[in-house]
Amino acid sequence: MNFLNEVAQHYPDAISFAAGRPYEEFLDLPSVHRQIDLFAAHLRERFDGDERRVRGTLLQYGRTKGIIHELVARNLEVDEGIVVDPEAVVVTVGCQEALYLTLRALRRDDRDVLLAVLPTYVGAAGAAHLADMRVLPVAQSAAGIDVDDLVAVARRAREQGLRPRACYVVPDFGNPSGISFDLATRERLLAAAHDNGLLLLEDNPYGLFGAEPTGRSAPLPTLKALDTTRGVVYLGSFAKTGNPGTRVGYVVADQRVETGPDGRTELLADRLGELKSMLTVNTSPIAQAVIGGKLLENGGSLRTANERECAVYRRNLRMVLDGLARRFPAGRRPHVTWNRPTGGFFLVCALPFAAGDDLLEECAREHRVLWTPMHHFYAGGGARREIRLSVSHLEPEEIETGLDRLARFVTAHDA
Repeated sequence: MNFLNEVAQHYPDAISFAAGRPYEEFLDLPSVHRQIDLFAAHLRERFDGDERRVRGTLLQYGRTKGIIHELVARNLEVDEGIVVDPEAVVVTVGCQEALYLTLRALRRDDRDVLLAVLPTYVGAAGAAHLADMRVLPVAQSAAGIDVDDLVAVARRAREQGLRPRACYVVPDFGNPSGISFDLATRERLLAAAHDNGLLLLEDNPYGLFGAEPTGRSAPLPTLKALDTTRGVVYLGSFAKTGNPGTRVGYVVADQRVETGPDGRTELLADRLGELKSMLTVNTSPIAQAVIGGKLLENGGSLRTANERECAVYRRNLRMVLDGLARRFPAGRRPHVTWNRPTGGFFLVCALPFAAGDDLLEECAREHRVLWTPMHHFYAGGGARREIRLSVSHLEPEEIETGLDRLARFVTAHDA
């Protein structure tokens, strides 16, 4: 991430297909003030007009597990059909903290390992590294995850004396691949995880940004919505759907975990709260108020709140896919292929040559366009013949110009 930021800073006039930022044109300061006021009014009603309690809730150190947990639970019910006890919700400093806290809570000693589909989000590998938790790779498939390989990896790990604790997955338009799991894969994955004693860590920052739901194309249920055994820890973020500057995320952890050798248990969310109290103490109440206000003004629905953004993301994805087809027709050189996600921010292109960090910098310097080398998502190793393109924050003219520049770069390097 630091490398990409440095390249972008060195070449500020380069068009970036690298950054996975949300669209910026709908962000505005007046809405932030309005949302804080809405949340303050909500507190005022809750506290029977006690201004001292309203002030203290917004401006003092706050409840470690968060002050918008009830609104988050309501949002999950409205948008995803997930019914959870608000006490199982921990509001975090971005989803990255939620992921780190969860891994740290699951790790007991160096035998504990995390499974993850490769390629995977670099932040997941980073959080596991900070939690001193080894990551075992699971194969990706056209359906998103090779469930048979997941079972095999877990079995081999146990044979080696390791304890597979969880598997990290992004079932909807995952970063970097853009792949979504179909319903059959989701059901198989849930059954396999349960049979093999694995928690599933479901990260869902992009699930709202799919194809426009019509008839049979309605959004697929999340793993958490399908979960009947409390085998899924649900990781969420308001960075893409709420306001990226607030850095507010959350985790739904409604499992019971052992707290000692005497067999006593506690809610996993409470354990995460204990860890958070030693890490960030609490998530900014003012930042939470912005998100809380946005939820209140949209009846708890972020699907409703993001209708304009969804239209932009669909337009951009369609433009990039169509633009690649025009510039790299099948059967002609340079031979470039790509996957076709149905939503989200990302897609992956396969190039006729290896494209690593050195070529990215050259591309930025010589052709003024940025992309992300895919080797970063494979936990090390050399350059690969794949790049990730992000479509989320660009305007139509930037997409067309950027694809022209990308085509010139690929043509120049085609052997």
